[in-house]
Amino acid sequence: MLTTSRRTILLGATLVALGFATAAAAQETVKIGAVYPLSGNSASAGEYSRKAMEVGVDVINNGNAELAKIMPLAKGGGLPGLKGAKIQLIFADNQGTPAAGQNQTLRLISEEKVVALIGAYQSGITLTASAIAERYGIPFLTPESVAANLTERGFKWFFRTTPVAVDFARAYSKFLREQKAAGRKVDSVALVHENTEYGNSVASVIAEVFGKDGLSVTQNIAYSANSTDVQPQVLQLKEKNPDVVIFISYTSDAILYTKTMKELNWKPGIMIADDAGFNDPSFVKTMAPMVEGLVSRSAFASGKPGTVPYIFNELYKKKTGGDDLDDVSARGLEGFLVLADAINRAGSTDPAKIRDALKATDLKADQMVTGYDGVKFDDKGQNILGSSLVTQMRGGQYVAIWPKDRATADVILPYKGW
Repeated sequence: MLTTSRRTILLGATLVALGFATAAAAQETVKIGAVYPLSGNSASAGEYSRKAMEVGVDVINNGNAELAKIMPLAKGGGLPGLKGAKIQLIFADNQGTPAAGQNQTLRLISEEKVVALIGAYQSGITLTASAIAERYGIPFLTPESVAANLTERGFKWFFRTTPVAVDFARAYSKFLREQKAAGRKVDSVALVHENTEYGNSVASVIAEVFGKDGLSVTQNIAYSANSTDVQPQVLQLKEKNPDVVIFISYTSDAILYTKTMKELNWKPGIMIADDAGFNDPSFVKTMAPMVEGLVSRSAFASGKPGTVPYIFNELYKKKTGGDDLDDVSARGLEGFLVLADAINRAGSTDPAKIRDALKATDLKADQMVTGYDGVKFDDKGQNILGSSLVTQMRGGQYVAIWPKDRATADVILPYKGW
């Protein structure tokens, strides 16, 4: 018969053993939540981002010999800072709505017990989803949402790797002023934007930057996102006939505008798309012959063999049956890799330690999937090393045309269209 003291010792030993077992089990996987549109009008963008991030998970969990020469986390076997813990990326469908994004974020935190979050493509959804993460003290990283106000809320748990609207606006401005110097007409500029957080914010920033740089915005046309008829907007453009049009639109709207412009037989001398729907692989596959010469922005170009973007692009092509990384999916992958790097350096699944590791991030350009100069966050959580290329649609794919030192092709204008 056991004495009371003997029972106490055994019970204590059992509890300690259980504690170690629980801790060991906790180290087997690190749960990261990903809030993306997997249904609705932007579902294809969400799906491509999901596949890109899954490539990143596979590289960290299982290794890649080529990448391991450049990126320590690519050696495989999980996160070395957490004794080989494997990453489990849990996707939640935000359905393209702020309310669903908010609810799914709450579910990932409360039910799935994720230690960090990534998302949510659309700025309006990132706005509500990240507010939930902030309330619960969970790091939230957005790789692609560019609305200016996202980093102006005084949040302590929010980080953004992508360049933002002011960076894009400056790039467009410099590009257009160079075209003017070369003899192209850029005297009148029209902004066409959907009326969510993304469209309103980016259009406002572009108008402000262009005004300071002496570029004249003569039309500012806002429309309801996910419209079923944009003929009135295109007729407004046709009537005023601006030299330059900049579209700020998600996928379904980008398709509708392209078709309507062809039906009404109108096109500007220079047509610029602010990435988003016009860079969605589903748009490129179906609409490319109708937008030959379209100018856009991108943070991704495949690069030379042996480089990080080239190797990841080859892995992605293998996973998707031949698709290349596009701007959005590449930025999503980059954001995931930055988050994984921070968790590894934190050596912990404690959200506060992960946040501190994110704040200390200092990654160099040669480690980037995207064309960023690196990743380093300011006190608002914005990556101060983000940068962007200007690209042009040529024969069904985008090629880099600006700046000149990073261009792979010359600019061809005027815009050809169909």
